[in-house]
Amino acid sequence: MPKQFDLIVWDWDGTLADSTSMITHAVLNAAEQVSLPVISKQAASNIIGLGLREAIHALYGDIPTEQAQAFATQYRANYYAGEHEIALFAGAVESIMALSQRGFKLAVATGKGRQGLNLALAHCGLDQYFHATRTVNECFSKPHPQMLEELMSHLMVLPERTLMIGDTSYDLQMAQNAGVKSVGVTYGAQSAEQWQHLNPIQQFNDFANLSEWLLEHA
Repeated sequence: MPKQFDLIVWDWDGTLADSTSMITHAVLNAAEQVSLPVISKQAASNIIGLGLREAIHALYGDIPTEQAQAFATQYRANYYAGEHEIALFAGAVESIMALSQRGFKLAVATGKGRQGLNLALAHCGLDQYFHATRTVNECFSKPHPQMLEELMSHLMVLPERTLMIGDTSYDLQMAQNAGVKSVGVTYGAQSAEQWQHLNPIQQFNDFANLSEWLLEHA
């Protein structure tokens, strides 16, 4: 079957990396450590995918700058303390390598900061397989389309030949905003009910089925 896409763009946390639980606890602990109101695990996981500044605003609104900065500092400390323990989902390394061998251009668009993504890529050994990456340090936070627009421009791929894969409404809304088709996964931070209205072309409950579909149909 001819390829539908030339460029596959991956979200990182909750899509390639099994980091949802660790990020959620880093958020909850940071809130407690800087004496901000208690939030639910669901609320904490729902902000995964946003830039940190946007995530804090989504959780707490317009809190004083000092509080927001204290929360951000504590969250980063919590996150980096456990970052080295984060594993990719089973089969992710093999899938990325297989897609690369089949000639797909691969990229990452993430709400992580540049330092965090670079460390994660180095840790898992996949940095050589991604042709380009964009983080919240270089671009507007999702769901703004800038990350995808810059990746497509840099790699010279049209929107109709680009696929975005993510686990949150921010990923799929970004794809829609950029005129790009998307695939949603339910094994990360959000349930399908939170992003089905954004019309992904497929949705998957585990990485193995996602990988199989990509290799056969992308």
